[in-house]
Amino acid sequence: MPGATDFVEHPELVAERLVKYAGLVGKENVIAWTDCGLSTRVGHPKICWAKFQAMAEGAQIATRTLCG
Repeated sequence: MPGATDFVEHPELVAERLVKYAGLVGKENVIAWTDCGLSTRVGHPKICWAKFQAMAEGAQIATRTLCG
């Protein structure tokens, strides 16, 4: 599990991870979410929002991949 970082993952990477995980546990068992501590471990609110945006876009890509 990755630790806290200011690096914002690309939405395609987020989608890749979600699709891979769904292949292991079933798509009905996957929910995109962050680890706890974003507000205390990430350096700036803009980074938090960028991470949320990448997660939302990645989840949309993964949904299209998994559900057609």
